[in-house]
Amino acid sequence: MEIHKKVGKNLLAIRKSRGLSLDNVAEMTGVSKAMLGQIERGDSNPTISVLWRIVNGLGISFTTLIEEVDSEVTVASPDNLEPFSEQDGNYRAYPMFPYNLRTKFESYMVMMEPGCEHGSDPHNDGVEEYIFVHQGVLELAHGDERYEVPAGSAVHFYANRPHWYRNPGTVTTKFFTVIFYADAAARG
Repeated sequence: MEIHKKVGKNLLAIRKSRGLSLDNVAEMTGVSKAMLGQIERGDSNPTISVLWRIVNGLGISFTTLIEEVDSEVTVASPDNLEPFSEQDGNYRAYPMFPYNLRTKFESYMVMMEPGCEHGSDPHNDGVEEYIFVHQGVLELAHGDERYEVPAGSAVHFYANRPHWYRNPGTVTTKFFTVIFYADAAARG
C-alpha cells in the first residue's frame, strides 16, 4: 500500500477511535478540514511539515501514521520502504522502525542532496533526537545555535524548539535519526 494511503487510513482510525470530528482535528492541528479529508481519503500526499502539525496536534508519534510491523526480528532496508520525500526528492526520510509503546522511539534513514535544507517545527516537550551521520556533513541549527556534524559523528538534542538540517557539502549526506518520546502515554 502506498505510504500516503497508509497515513490516510491510520489518521481516520485515530480520529474515529478518539471520537473526533474533522473540525476538531483541524482546530487541534492547524491543518484545514479540507486537507485532513483529502489525507484520510488518500487523495493527498501531505508534506512532512503538514504531517508534523498533525502528529503534534494529536500528541502522537510521526510513525503512528504508518502501519507497524511487529515480529521477533525485523530487517529494515530503504530498498523496501517508500520514503517521505520533499524538495523535489532532495530530502528523503525512510521510516526504518516505526514508533511503538514498548520502545518509545522511531527511527529513520535520511538522505539529503548537496545544498538541501529541511526545517522542522518544534516537537512536543520531552521529545529528543539522536542523529548519527554516516556520510557527508550535516549542519544542524537548534534555536540560535549551529552545529556541524561530520560523518562518523553523532548529535543529540531536545526537539521542542525549531530546528533545521542542511547539507553544506558537495556529496549526499546520509544520516540515521532516532526520535525518542519520553512521555509514551501521550503517544499512539
